[in-house]
Amino acid sequence: MKIGLVTPYIYPRPGGVNAHVQELYENLVLRGHDVRIISSTHGPQRSSEGDIIRLGYGMSVPTNGSVGTLTVSHRYPSLVKRMLERERFDLIHFHEPFVPFLSLEVLRHSKSVNIATFHAYSGWSPSYEFGKRAMAHYAARLHGRIAVSAAARHFISRYFPAEYKVIPNGVDLNDYRNPSPFARWRDGVPNLLFIGRFENRKGLLYLLRAFHEVRRAGEPARLLVVGGGPQEQEARDYIRKHDLRDVELLGRVSDADKVRALVTSDIYVSPATGQESFGIVLLEAMAAGRAVVCSDIHGYKGVVRRNEQALLVPPKDVDALAGALLTLLRDPERRARMGESGRRRAIQFGWENITAKVDDYYAFVIRRLAQSGELPRGFSAPVPPMPPRPPAQPGLWNGAGDEAG
Repeated sequence: MKIGLVTPYIYPRPGGVNAHVQELYENLVLRGHDVRIISSTHGPQRSSEGDIIRLGYGMSVPTNGSVGTLTVSHRYPSLVKRMLERERFDLIHFHEPFVPFLSLEVLRHSKSVNIATFHAYSGWSPSYEFGKRAMAHYAARLHGRIAVSAAARHFISRYFPAEYKVIPNGVDLNDYRNPSPFARWRDGVPNLLFIGRFENRKGLLYLLRAFHEVRRAGEPARLLVVGGGPQEQEARDYIRKHDLRDVELLGRVSDADKVRALVTSDIYVSPATGQESFGIVLLEAMAAGRAVVCSDIHGYKGVVRRNEQALLVPPKDVDALAGALLTLLRDPERRARMGESGRRRAIQFGWENITAKVDDYYAFVIRRLAQSGELPRGFSAPVPPMPPRPPAQPGLWNGAGDEAG
């Protein structure tokens, strides 16, 4: 099939959705599909680069306790219609389809099979609450819907009730085959690692306070911090005020160095305060074979299993966070067991497996539309055949059932 992947964020700028789109693109191509990424521009990018199509301009705006993107163009209707006429996609896969305005314009004019993936989670969204009636027309144009977690499904179905298929985010296991740690920090002192934006919902300031408690308890440890953001000065002030000489602020790093930081660490820490739909970095830590300490929030519970790969603590609870860190710092054998458990669990989240699930869902939606005579006129690829049924096992009922969606 010819597939368009729409991201409302400026590709390939760093971020969870863009990383998801990139991996999905690469693995769909490996599965034989002809794929384009549809995004916007933000600075010097050209309008198109190979399989990347850029329409309109992206602007950074605050959203959901972080920073998001608003894509705009006074020429969107004509740009989108010309692009769709030229590309003739069989299927268009929208990621966060209701983020204005690129996704909405493509969805509005699409004559293809329309699939959406919902990545976000929040306790309550004023934009969805007050915009759901205006968005109802766009939602009705979706033929299939995916959520990256049960938390994301619960969140979006509150405003747009429908059937959602849960297909999680993935991790590129190849990145973790044989990475090299940073030798300067493999000196026998256990390393804690934080990766994320310096903002309240990621919880860095709570981690710094917990690390202060760890050091006051006399436990040797080092805290490696990767990232940047609006709370950076506040974090630096706390480190200086409490003389936390064992905190290393590494700034933003490349993807390769992020992997190296993960394998350099002994414990990965995610003290997020909430509004996390999944937690890709937890998957990455597990793929690196590292024990995890993280907040006990909805989006993380589908990734790690309590006391198997991670210790979960109440969000914003500095004492509980410090206690969990001390528990693992004092028990290297338990850290090793949890890290190995995480490595095994991460295999099921490998992008090859996740892309196969997405591709199977595409096929299911297309067959369902074909059976009801509702395939859009822009669909010209062959309808995927039904998957073969597994052979009947003696003593087990093998009655006919509906195809799972």
